[in-house]
Amino acid sequence: MSANEYEPSAATMKAAWYEARGAARDVLHVGMVARPGPGQGEVLVRVRASAVNPSDVKSRSGRGTRANAYPRVIPHQDGAGVIVAVGAGVDGARVNERVWIYEAQLGRPYGCAAEYVAVPAINAVHLPDHVSFEEGACLGIPALTAHYCVMADGPVAGQRVLVTGGGGSVSHYALQFARLGGATTYATVRTEEQAEAAHAAGAQHLLFRLKEDVAQRIAEISGVPDGRAIDRVVDVAFGANLETSLKVLKSNGVIASYASDQVPVPAVPFWQLAALNATVHHVLVYAMDRAAHDRAIAAVTTALAQRQLRHRIAARYALDQIVQAHEAQESGATVGKIIVTP
Repeated sequence: MSANEYEPSAATMKAAWYEARGAARDVLHVGMVARPGPGQGEVLVRVRASAVNPSDVKSRSGRGTRANAYPRVIPHQDGAGVIVAVGAGVDGARVNERVWIYEAQLGRPYGCAAEYVAVPAINAVHLPDHVSFEEGACLGIPALTAHYCVMADGPVAGQRVLVTGGGGSVSHYALQFARLGGATTYATVRTEEQAEAAHAAGAQHLLFRLKEDVAQRIAEISGVPDGRAIDRVVDVAFGANLETSLKVLKSNGVIASYASDQVPVPAVPFWQLAALNATVHHVLVYAMDRAAHDRAIAAVTTALAQRQLRHRIAARYALDQIVQAHEAQESGATVGKIIVTP
């Protein structure tokens, strides 16, 4: 099929959407909507799977940092599928290419919780044949965030990296990138299920934060008497974890944090951070510059080609079950990605 041969058999597609912010079961709808076409510089993807991210449910609920500027929103930033048509300026050879999609809904109303999505061509990245669509949908926000958190300050070979919330999706890829980069990896977890997930992702040392003193255990494991053994912290809860991070971080160390839900307005101990000459990154994947995106995408592409990345899927839902999928994400009880298939 050439770029000019795509003629949809119908002008509609099945999708999920919301027109107001609120609880999933109050605002999410599933039905038929107009099918998009690819605009200038865009590709049209037949979606085979999409993933539910924390930012997806926060935006839908009204807790997100970005206002809803659109009368109707189709959620889900991340997905995977097959390109079925391209817009002007895009190589027609991309038709029939398997791709994973990131930031489909950034600055746009329509994401991947639909049968089709039109996205800028750069947001649809080649997906190797050996990677399933469900696995491809896991990448996007978690993998790009993880790469930045681990690698933004240069190579980690020979360093110690602490990843907090080791059972999370960003943590899952952060541990893998840290190990691939030659770091010694530590992960905090709460449950045995999270411990298993973190270990499978590459955590060499597991720290049960509800049962043991994390700083003391790091001192014991590392053999560093004062416990300041960690070169980089990849952190899911900046405010809640800051006290511990300051106990274990080396001089000139780095904290890269991508969330602070428990303590959204943390008090920052300036002089303690200054005494360590510490670097603190407040990471939001949507605000990362193009160069950071390109580095992360290149790292993901290489790792996929070399079969070095593992993916963890917690649950699968049909598009008609999107309410349950969002509620499962909000419950915090799942370890791994929640996938929705149209």
